[in-house]
Amino acid sequence: MTTSRDRLRVMYFCEGFTDIRFVVGLSGITELTFVTPAREYRISGLADRIAASGASVKVVEIPGGRPAFQLRSFGYLLRNIAHYDVVLSQEMVRGSLSATIAGRLRGVPVVTYMGVAPLEYFMCRRERGQIGIVKAWAGGAFIRSAMTVNGALATAALGMGPYLRDMAARTSSCPLSGGYYGVDEQLFKPACDPCRPTLRRSHQLPEDKFIIFFSSRISHEKDPETLLRATAVVRDHGIDAVLMNLGGGYEDFLKLALELGLSDCEQWIIGRPAVHPMHDLCEYFQLADVVVQSSLEEGFGLSPLEGLACGTPVVATRVGGMAAHLDGYAQLTPRRDYQAMASAIQWVAEHRGAARAQAAKGREYVLANWTRAKVFNDLKTVLENAAATHPRRDRL
Repeated sequence: MTTSRDRLRVMYFCEGFTDIRFVVGLSGITELTFVTPAREYRISGLADRIAASGASVKVVEIPGGRPAFQLRSFGYLLRNIAHYDVVLSQEMVRGSLSATIAGRLRGVPVVTYMGVAPLEYFMCRRERGQIGIVKAWAGGAFIRSAMTVNGALATAALGMGPYLRDMAARTSSCPLSGGYYGVDEQLFKPACDPCRPTLRRSHQLPEDKFIIFFSSRISHEKDPETLLRATAVVRDHGIDAVLMNLGGGYEDFLKLALELGLSDCEQWIIGRPAVHPMHDLCEYFQLADVVVQSSLEEGFGLSPLEGLACGTPVVATRVGGMAAHLDGYAQLTPRRDYQAMASAIQWVAEHRGAARAQAAKGREYVLANWTRAKVFNDLKTVLENAAATHPRRDRL
């Protein structure tokens, strides 16, 4: 039987928001200390979720906005990093600069991981007009510099999926592919046909509509405008579709539909807050007719994989990680092309057997490559290999 003393002592250093599934999974394979910005930890609800999970994890909250967090966290790392076998640091930009520099100074291996494409995500702000040309240039230069330094100093760079692995390879001599928290196949699995109306009733959703599920939060790299317009086109073509958004910023999703002037949108758009991802979320993927991920940029794209694991057809934008690993398993459409997305959704509605068959192939792909158990077993190996490069003296 494995005891806590047999486990790696791992610090998970987080610069912003993270997912309860990743923290719980890490706590299952390591003796974990989670270092996090206090504000994000509290407002995201992660503090309550970790407390309710019963996960064995030490949490260190560091207060302050970005500049204060950067300084305080660097001081904390310098004082404490030597107590750990390895540090897993979120992303390859500002936060990881503190971790990789402290790790090099104190002789502790650091593994960075990328869940987003940092430069590409940042430039989506420019595309949306949220930042000007000067800020875009300066921010882009900083991101490139940070990735170069982190790539040089980190023991390994873990990209979530093949797209981000290849991106990490631009600056790291040891790029690897991971899967973040993976897909829990015990939760995300197909529901039998008689069960789907029951699930819809239990969640107060219409039983007789074609339900399009968009599970993402509304942020600058997502493309809700294209999906909203595509749904309006589908409805004009006679499909009685409703569009459901479940996630942070769902109020903005509803507001955006009104701003776009879509006819009777209040009647066919459903917006709700995010639900616990380890409890009820899977049922929304199971009850939907199609899962759609509409994005300007996407690093990995776990929501489409969760949809496929449930045997639900997927339509996604052909960008980033989704283009890298969804081809053949989902209907992929060009970026910002609402007519193409409408056609893909309509194909799913009119060819349900073929769409379900494609999703079934996708489920087999997910089970072979992206299950929760496989992802965390692979991550454990990565951390062990990194720790072996600088073994702790008290473990020899």
